[in-house]
Order: sequence, then C-alpha cells, then structure tokens
Amino acid sequence: MHFYANNVKKYINMSDIFNKILKKREEKTEQNQITDIQECSKQQSVSKITLLTTSEGKIFLAGIVFALLYTVWLGAAFIFDPVNVQNLVGVTGLEILFGRAASMAYGYSFGIKHSTIILVCMVIETILVLLFYPLFVFSWRHLLVIKSLKRFFDKLQKAAVTHQDKVRKYGLIGLFAFVWFPFWMTGPVVGCVIGFMMALPVWLNLSVVLIATYIAIFCWAFFLHTVHQQVADYSPFAAMILMLIIIIIVIMGIFLSKVRQVTKKRNSNNK
Repeated sequence: MHFYANNVKKYINMSDIFNKILKKREEKTEQNQITDIQECSKQQSVSKITLLTTSEGKIFLAGIVFALLYTVWLGAAFIFDPVNVQNLVGVTGLEILFGRAASMAYGYSFGIKHSTIILVCMVIETILVLLFYPLFVFSWRHLLVIKSLKRFFDKLQKAAVTHQDKVRKYGLIGLFAFVWFPFWMTGPVVGCVIGFMMALPVWLNLSVVLIATYIAIFCWAFFLHTVHQQVADYSPFAAMILMLIIIIIVIMGIFLSKVRQVTKKRNSNNK
C-alpha cells in the first residue's frame, strides 16, 4: 500500500508539473499574441503616418481642409441667406453628380451671381481633384484600397488608358488640352490620372490640370451665361428647360458608356 501511495503522489506531482508547464506556455502564447497585435497596430499606424507624409498624402489632407472650409462657409452663409445657400447646395450637388454645365445652368436659372457660380465650381472641382487623385494613387500602389471606390477607380483607369497615348504625344500641352476640351470623360480627375501615368511630377501634374480646369470653367460660364440671357428673354422657364436638357444629355452619356462596356465584355467572352 505504501508503494502505491508513493506512486500516486508521484503521478500527482507529475501532473501538477505538467499543468504548470502548460500554463506557462499558454501565458507565453498570450503574450506573443498581444505583442503581435501591438506590432500589427504599430505597423498600421506607421503605414498611415507614412501615407500622410507622402506628396499624395499631403494633397489628400489639403483636400479635406478645403472641403471642411467650404462646408463651414456654407453653414455660416446659411444663417444670413438660407434661400441662396440652398441654391448653392444644389449647384454643388449637380457639379459633383453631372458636371459643371448642369450646375452652372441650375445656378443661372435661380439667379445666382455669375462670379459666385464660377467660384463655387472652381472650389468643388479643386476639392474633387485633391481628394480622389491621391486615393487613386494609393489604390494603384496597393497602399490603401477602398472597396466602395474600386469600380470608380477602374473607370478612371480605363478612361486614362484610352486617352493616354494621344496626350503623351504632345506632353504638357496635350494634357492641358485634354482637360480643357469639353469631351466625355475628360475631366480634371482623369487628367490627373493620365499625368500620373506619364510619370509627371506631382505638383506639375496638379498645376497643369487645375489651370486647364479653371480656364474651362471660365469658358463654360461665359458661354452658358450668354445662352441663359438669350433664352430667358423668351420665357422664364426656358433656363430650367436648358438645365434639364443638359442633365438628360449627361445621363444618356453615362448610359451609353455602360452599354459599350457591356457589349465589349460580351464580345470578349464570345471570343
């Protein structure tokens, strides 16, 4: 009996030692997991910091600042003139959704000042460039991929690749003309993407694109303002009809581009 009792004690002691070893290993694994999580979080924070310290990151921060300042300006102006600010919000929304032609036609039809419409369009298109151009570059380099914007960036890339060779022949003049001419999918964001593919320096790319954009805005503004004055003499509703026609043309352009993409996919699948 004494022999069995000693063996039982030995087994108990061995099991205790084994349990202690297991606990130590578990504690080590937990500590290793914690350190791994901390290191991953540090790497993520470092990658975010490094993104913001790049040229594109600084441009993105500038876009956020401009967007906040514009929002604050609208909020402050709403206190003194709420009706006019509501019209400006409409100009802003149409500029983002349908482009400068529709937004300007809307602004002129509601009696917004010529200089105000030009300024708002310049600010909105500058903000769009400062925000979406760096995000496209981050997505291109696989540094920051936003799933909700992936389809939009794919369209930008396709449009840029389509026109890249034509623009590259003439260099900066070609890029300037591409952004300035009012053709479909020739806006400032696509222009910046083409400049990026041409390996232009960031600030040169932005300078050429934004200058061309501002000149295009002035040309569109004077053209639509003249048309609005002539049309308004016939009927007060003519300006609204003009705006609706422009919006319908833009929607038809979007629809036709989607139809072309679908037909291309079908043809490639059939081959």
